[in-house]
Amino acid sequence: MKRLRASLCALMALFLLSGARDPILVPEVSQHEVDLQQGFTGTELLLFGAILTPEGSRAAQDYDIVVVLKGPTQSIVLREKQKVAGIWINAASTEFRSAPSYYAIASTRPISEIVDDKTAAIYELGLQWLQLSPIGAINPEEQSRFSAGLVELNQKHGLYRDSEGSVKVSEQVLYQARIDLPSSVPIGTYTAETFAISKGRVVASASSEVEVRKLGFERAVANFSDNYGFVYGLLAVFVSVGMGWLAGRLFALI
Repeated sequence: MKRLRASLCALMALFLLSGARDPILVPEVSQHEVDLQQGFTGTELLLFGAILTPEGSRAAQDYDIVVVLKGPTQSIVLREKQKVAGIWINAASTEFRSAPSYYAIASTRPISEIVDDKTAAIYELGLQWLQLSPIGAINPEEQSRFSAGLVELNQKHGLYRDSEGSVKVSEQVLYQARIDLPSSVPIGTYTAETFAISKGRVVASASSEVEVRKLGFERAVANFSDNYGFVYGLLAVFVSVGMGWLAGRLFALI
């Protein structure tokens, strides 16, 4: 019995000591609020912080750092176009339930060198591991094709970004990553997640938020379209028709 108690005590001590070695992250963002005003051409966010021991001193170990900035999720329908008799028409389509409106990842090294596929999938570390949640019955091959198409489309618009090797760690304690937000960045609450990884295992994580919002005239228009969608649609049609009529009159006078 004494030997069993001693063994249990030794295991408990080992567990506590091993847990104490895991670091904590203290993250920060250069801007917690991004205001979209007229003439906004994009901005750069600096995500930085410190890797510390639970006691508050510097960790003084080599950890891989992965930073993920994710925008609010949305439901989106993706349609595949097909050329029939020389005309492009909508063919197959699928709907994704929870596609992030914005996604950017930065890391100290390529993700494939930091974690295995299972861990990458669990934490969505990388564009290929996004959990897009397609709706309805869809075969794996078609699902993979549509998922890749959605990622490629958002990459072209600068809304999905992958910056492997761009996170800098100084003196085994301070880290920083720079992530660009394009002019077309959607509004909403963004989550900036930071992961400390050692030997393929996520040993610490922390998150902070960034609010992307519209101000001034743009905000008034956005609120009006959200609250009075039908009226906003009618006004948009009238304005388009009016502008077309005015342009026609001007060209007639020339």
